Order: sequence, then structure tokens, then C-alpha cells
Amino acid sequence: MVMKLDRLLAITMVLINQRRVQAQELADMFEVSVRTIYRDIETLNQAGIPIVTYQGQNGGIGLIDGFRMDKNVLTRDELSAISTALKSISTSYQDEHASTILEKIKGLSDSQQPPETIFVDFSPWGGNPLLKGKITSLKRAIEDSLCIQFFYSNNIGEKSYRDVEPHTIVLKGQSWYLYGFCLHRREFRLFKIPRMKDLVISEKTFNRKEVHVDQSPWDKAWYNPKNVTQLTITFQAKHQSIMEEMFGIENVTKDENGRLLVHTEMPEDEGMYNFLLSFSDRIEVLEPFHVRKKLKDLLKNMIDKYYG
Repeated sequence: MVMKLDRLLAITMVLINQRRVQAQELADMFEVSVRTIYRDIETLNQAGIPIVTYQGQNGGIGLIDGFRMDKNVLTRDELSAISTALKSISTSYQDEHASTILEKIKGLSDSQQPPETIFVDFSPWGGNPLLKGKITSLKRAIEDSLCIQFFYSNNIGEKSYRDVEPHTIVLKGQSWYLYGFCLHRREFRLFKIPRMKDLVISEKTFNRKEVHVDQSPWDKAWYNPKNVTQLTITFQAKHQSIMEEMFGIENVTKDENGRLLVHTEMPEDEGMYNFLLSFSDRIEVLEPFHVRKKLKDLLKNMIDKYYG
């Protein structure tokens, strides 16, 4: 829903400024299908904006006669929040309409714009134009309900060809993912976008399945109770702020000897071991024993590569 906020707002502003507009004209303006425009119109209707279709020579899509959006419908702080959201999203994918929409938001406010106290930059350090391009392409495929194909590498380097019905783009833990229905596995899967190669958007359409994004269904796919391991980790006091940031301040405790501990649980997979090793010598896993042994084996293999 966040990804199409800019278009919904822009459609509303177009209808406020123009008496009638054709669906095809809106589709061309926002580079989406007519079907997507009608879905957007339905979304706006459900939000309480009375949009109707007029027949005849001067027909088209328009606001119901007599409707006028009061500038006070959105407060100064609400306009600022929308502006912040649009600017932040624009750091991740290319959208030529964003600047136009931001200018229209400014026009809704008669007072001076509040200072930008928050700015969220989703782009990685150093920038990644290829990632932005992928997100933009996936966004359009989702909006037009078009199947996609790509080669995918998992976290241990295994490559596979995927045919997917894309449903939602997810920002999770500073990484971008695609949540979609894999036609080969016949189930929803979460794909890390930077690992997708040779992305192709096909002409084949699909019917969207019901996805409750507010329930974060991708968390269920990641968190398998049968594969969860309880970890006890110790660390030096000088690293306490980092540990509290990564694991949560409520999970950091002290034992009777004053030793700092972290108690947490994680799905035990390759990603967990890579995550633990990323802390270098700043942490020590105390329990469980088999995780300690696995880490020792991994570290021994690393040492053998450099000193063997």
C-alpha cells in the first residue's frame, strides 16, 4: 500500500484540478494499466473520496458534483508526514511523479512548511542504481499483475530459475525483498532482491491472491518453530551498546558474576552462523554446545585457509 501512496494522492489531485478525465489518460500519465487505475479508484472510494464515472460526450472519471476537498482535511503535521514518506520512498526506486506530487502537497498548505525533523534514507551506502532499477521494475509488475522470471541465488550460492507472481515489495532489516507466489514450489516465498539476476517481466498476467501485509506473512516463512535455537551469548562491557541495538535492550542481562549476557532465539540456518560470525571476537556463544562446535569448525576452516 505504501508503494502506491504517491499515485493515489496524485490521482486525487488530478481529479480536484480537472472536472473530468479518462481512465486511459490516467493510465498513460502514471504508466500503469487501465485495470490498475480502476483498482485505485475503488481504493479511493473506500477511503471516502466520492469518485464516479460519468457517461456521454463529456464523460469520464471525476469527483461527484459539489464535492470539494477542504485544505484543512489534512493538517500541517499530516502533510509533513506524507512528504517525508514520499521523499524517503524516492531514495529506493525511481518515480518521476514524486517531485510533482510533493509540489502539490506544498500547495495544500497555506502556512510555512515545518522543518524536516526526520528523513529516512533506504538506499545503501555508496548507492546502488541496479537495485533501484529492480525495485522500480518489480513495482510496475506488481501493479499490472504481470508474472516475472529470474535466476535466484540462495544464501549458500545455489542458483535456480524462478517463475513468480509478484505480490509485495518488503523492506526488512535494511534489506529489500520480494514476496511472491513461486509457480514451481506452489507456495509463497520471500526473495532477496539483490540476489535476483536477469529479471524479466513477462506479458503473462495473474490473479492476485489474498495477502494480509499488515500480518507480515513473510515472518511466518522465516520463523519456523521447529528450527529455532535458544542462544546464550556473552560479550565485553565496551560492546554493550552494540548488543542492545542488535538484540534489544530487554534481552541484555547480567549474571551473578556481573558477566553481560544476551538471551535470544533464532532460526538455525546458514544465515544464523553468518550473522554470529559477523561480530568477530566481540561475542562468545555459550550455549547451546552444538552451535559452539559449529562455530569452532567454521573458524578452524577459515584459519586453515590462511595458515594451512
